[in-house]
Amino acid sequence: MGGRRALLVVDVQPTFCEGGALPVPGGNAVAERIARHAAAHRDRYDLVVTTQDWHVDPGGHFSELPDFVDTWPPHGVAGTAEAELHPALSELGPDVSVKKGEFAAAYSGFEGVDGEGRALATILREREVTDVDVVGIAESHCVRATALDALGLGLATRVLTDLTVPVTPEQGAAAREELAAAGAALVSSADAFGDDPGPAQGR
Repeated sequence: MGGRRALLVVDVQPTFCEGGALPVPGGNAVAERIARHAAAHRDRYDLVVTTQDWHVDPGGHFSELPDFVDTWPPHGVAGTAEAELHPALSELGPDVSVKKGEFAAAYSGFEGVDGEGRALATILREREVTDVDVVGIAESHCVRATALDALGLGLATRVLTDLTVPVTPEQGAAAREELAAAGAALVSSADAFGDDPGPAQGR
């Protein structure tokens, strides 16, 4: 008897892709790959969730002299085009949209809320989700933080390694090491459903 699985699409926004305010190399390509994966495997997911950086006034998270560790150039500014979901996801049709970081730094999707003010953990609990696949941008930052929080909640957590990109290769390697040590499964999207018994139940 399988659990109920959610796809968590983390911060796939133009602001984090080539041409955006805080670009991650490979961001646009990963957005396209995520869109293809979601379209091909939608019946395997009981819930599809997107998260977005949606900064109004995040305080010291923004800086004119960023250190790129705790402070960053302005990005993901609420209401701007580059804070919206990436155009590659125009057909995604998420079940839930979560926005985070309005007035503070927020790396994990679990720091965000939906339009009704519900936290991501509450949403997943209400939908009886037991397993999550985490994808998005950036592997070394918001994907990492979201996956670690999912593990902390006792969710069986997979990071689909070809559907995320790190800020730098070194930071990506460190993130993968930390995630594996915490209990996350690191698998490719091609292998994700190789032994899956069939479509998610209850859709």
